[in-house]
Amino acid sequence: MSDCLITGWAHSRFGKLDEDLEALVVGVVVEAIASAGLEPDAIGAIYYGQFNAGLHPLAFASSLALQAGDGLWGTPATRVENACASGAAAVHQGLLALRSGAARQVLVVGAEKMTHAGADVIGASLLGADYDSAGGASSSGFAGLFAAVADEYARRYGDCSDTLGTIAAKSHRNALGNPYAHLRKPLGEDFCRTESAANPRVAGLLRRTDCSPVSDGAAALVLSTERSSSARAQAVRFLGVGQANDHLPGARRDPLAFAASRLAWDRALAMAGIGVGDLAFLEVHDCFTIAELVLYETLGLAAPGEGRRLLDDGTVALDGSLPVNPSGGLKSKGHPVGATGVSQLVLTAMQLTGTAGAMQLDRADRAAVHNMGGLAVANYVSILEAV
Repeated sequence: MSDCLITGWAHSRFGKLDEDLEALVVGVVVEAIASAGLEPDAIGAIYYGQFNAGLHPLAFASSLALQAGDGLWGTPATRVENACASGAAAVHQGLLALRSGAARQVLVVGAEKMTHAGADVIGASLLGADYDSAGGASSSGFAGLFAAVADEYARRYGDCSDTLGTIAAKSHRNALGNPYAHLRKPLGEDFCRTESAANPRVAGLLRRTDCSPVSDGAAALVLSTERSSSARAQAVRFLGVGQANDHLPGARRDPLAFAASRLAWDRALAMAGIGVGDLAFLEVHDCFTIAELVLYETLGLAAPGEGRRLLDDGTVALDGSLPVNPSGGLKSKGHPVGATGVSQLVLTAMQLTGTAGAMQLDRADRAAVHNMGGLAVANYVSILEAV
């Protein structure tokens, strides 16, 4: 993986945006190619991540990036979909193109337009990523799916409601430094821990503050085996990657066993030849606060049932020994589904190159990024460092 670099990137604001899907895509494509010091005709392949399960009338969107310049005309472009991991899936396809020699410069785009759709349309679309092998499509919705995880966690280890509120408050604090974030609101622990008219219960133990918002947004990366002489001063290198898929939730017995997330994690660390102690920070897929809590334990940061300790001792805080989601995570940054995996890598590249502005961590030399689709069904992990 040592020859696979991120040499350019761009990120739109996340939130309820006026721009249409084409404008979002074109904006980040132009900026990412320019930041890599390239002309559009240098791009050898395009991979476009978008969930797009009924959320947008344009289902055939792979060529939207070509609108960014005449030099992109004729470039092979492929839309990649793997539920909420569509962005990371597109990145991994781009890396395969580099490693096979099929392309030397690859553009990866992740985008989603969601806020125009009603809650019923969004809910029905997202349900396509949850399936019960006995009963067909689930009727619980994504919030219900993760609420069941929280319920089981509470049954085994005790009530986790306050812990989830602490995670939510951390995410909101972190997002204050992220100019791209959807929810830049300083919500304290007391508010996030308390059910109220402003913070109603959504499903099970999950309150509104435990759920990532519905967002629009786009992000783009240029992957390369070499840096242009006119590119930015620094680039980011992939040290290792891992992918693993699990059964769909209805075929699994243990809702707390994010086993394929752990397998993807172990594969990426093994390829990189490092351990958790070598990482400076993590960006993980916290579509709900319970997902972040379970991932603390799944990824080996804490023993089962002891994830709360990482919050109590400050380990995962911005000034801790292993900050988690310094961007605010999906919870506060937003979760425009197809853009999420690309966004995580863009913001990680900014940290690693010291260009994260108000988000910048004191130590940011090596990081891991985790993006998952569904309830830990499609799992992708990337290990990166600055070069």
